[in-house]
Amino acid sequence: MNQKGINRRDWLKGAGASLLTAATLKAQTTPQPPAQQIPEGQTSTHMLDAQESVGEPPAIAANREQRMQWWHAARFGMFVHWGLYSARARHEWAMENEAIPIEEYMAFTKQFKPKPNAPRDFARLAKAAGQKYIVMTTKHHEGFCLWDTKLTNYNAAKQGPGRDLVREYVDAARSEGLRVGFYYSLMDWHHPDGAKCATDEAARRRFVDYTHGLIRELLTNYGKIDVLWYDVAWPLDAAGWESVQMNEMVFQLQPEIIVNNRNKLQGDFSTPEQHITAESGGRAWESCMTLNDSWGYQRADDNWKNSRTVIRNLITCARDGGNYLLNIGPRADGSIPEESVRILQEVGQWMSKNGDTIYKSDRCEPRRSAYASYTRTGNTLFMHVHYWPGGDVNMCGLKANAKSVRLYANNQKVDFKQDPYQLHMYNLPQQAPDHPVTTLAIECDSEPTQDNIFVRKEKPRDGV
Repeated sequence: MNQKGINRRDWLKGAGASLLTAATLKAQTTPQPPAQQIPEGQTSTHMLDAQESVGEPPAIAANREQRMQWWHAARFGMFVHWGLYSARARHEWAMENEAIPIEEYMAFTKQFKPKPNAPRDFARLAKAAGQKYIVMTTKHHEGFCLWDTKLTNYNAAKQGPGRDLVREYVDAARSEGLRVGFYYSLMDWHHPDGAKCATDEAARRRFVDYTHGLIRELLTNYGKIDVLWYDVAWPLDAAGWESVQMNEMVFQLQPEIIVNNRNKLQGDFSTPEQHITAESGGRAWESCMTLNDSWGYQRADDNWKNSRTVIRNLITCARDGGNYLLNIGPRADGSIPEESVRILQEVGQWMSKNGDTIYKSDRCEPRRSAYASYTRTGNTLFMHVHYWPGGDVNMCGLKANAKSVRLYANNQKVDFKQDPYQLHMYNLPQQAPDHPVTTLAIECDSEPTQDNIFVRKEKPRDGV
């Protein structure tokens, strides 16, 4: 995944574009536009959307609505970044950022010794948090494979743990009733052709065959897989990766799988990273975020999101029809940082009472409040108050008639009155009835919408 600050993945895309020349890949690639400059702080999908123009295999459009039905209902998933970088404990980009030589980096295999069946803890925590699926790194940019691949000895069965960690993960997720997703990084810092493939056709042929072979293994050896989550296509474009053929193979092996858009094809869903931006035109999307500032384990990173922030992000995603994929970065021994556990357990406690306001939500138009956010199911509007004002709560510009209001967690009736400008809910407790967010269910006589500009323009004012 990406670093904090300048988006590393997009920087690499720009660099990769400059390496691809017509002389070396003319037969395999189509002409590309000049590499774009990435402004400070620009997020990942800006470059991605501009480049995902290669045609899709027909299979990806077939039965998309049916294939994605469970995913839309799930809303909330767990991302797991786990690999040799966990032993370095300095972020998953340590090998690149610190320019660690390959031989030196390979020594981390001796420190990557997770306890038996460590992924059981990942799956149990995900279930407790109200997450419905997991996506775990099978191979990150460092090139180390967490399964017993036949294509390289640089894998968890032959080095380090001495066993197939992907198998343990799949079994753990299924035992908790969770859907199973595989993250796979196309970029590879370890493989000798990982960068050379941009300028050497023989190297490209070897590396693409290797990549397709690894994906084939993953989607052949572990039963039904629900999600394939590609990452970082540097240094090739879709034609160079043979992404159409790649996805055709994926759907032949796993007809019901869903795939993202990071192998330079449209895929089934978009992947805004570290920000929440809804797609237009009804396209599916999933915002992926870290719990602190790192994807892989970083022992010194203490910039944790609190449970209120996580819940607000989840509400924002659900409001606009998206999913929220929230990351943990286990240590090399497989243990989960205590702060990650505490935060997700708090989120799970809230979800155990309020989860249906997320899972069963429709797209929701109201969004204007100084201390609340909204989701909707049918004509019922859920006002999620994250900064409890005490005593009374107001909503501005509700363009539907409220029939009843109640505290969602305990079904307690709430007094209210309404005029064209304001829905006023009163006689409420001074202290927030729920932690860390209190939800009010507002039953309306029609689909709830909001017009705060009407209020601003038409509300009577003194002396006017």
